[in-house]
Amino acid sequence: MPLDSEIEKIKDEFDGKVTDKFLELLLKGMEGAFSASKNKIVSIFTDKFKDYHKNIEGFKGRYLFRTSDNSVLASAVFENGDMDVMEDIDDWNVRVTFKNPAALRDFLFSQNQDILDSILANTVEVDGNLNYIYKFGFMARDLRKRIGL
Repeated sequence: MPLDSEIEKIKDEFDGKVTDKFLELLLKGMEGAFSASKNKIVSIFTDKFKDYHKNIEGFKGRYLFRTSDNSVLASAVFENGDMDVMEDIDDWNVRVTFKNPAALRDFLFSQNQDILDSILANTVEVDGNLNYIYKFGFMARDLRKRIGL
């Protein structure tokens, strides 16, 4: 039915927007945690982020996360002990392309964020060095543990 296909399009659009915002929120949260970790004033109030910035000291990496239709697109750039979140970058070290917003959301919410499982399930393609993905996963899990999620 034509109405069913229109409803499906609306659902897909909404799913993409929600997932895009969640990914952006996750990346901005990481960016904020790295900044808070370096800030002496913040450390007076909480030690949750103590030494978190050490994860990126001396680290240089450029990540592009997207869905195959580019409905979700975000990037993270690590350089000079800082993290910057952007929408799109050309010169990435690793590009992770999820089949659709649902595949990205499933990956982000899974307890065991093993990129190899997603590759084997054919829901993600990775271009570049997988070690960057494992580094990112470690930093995300470390932050999750620090804030009690």
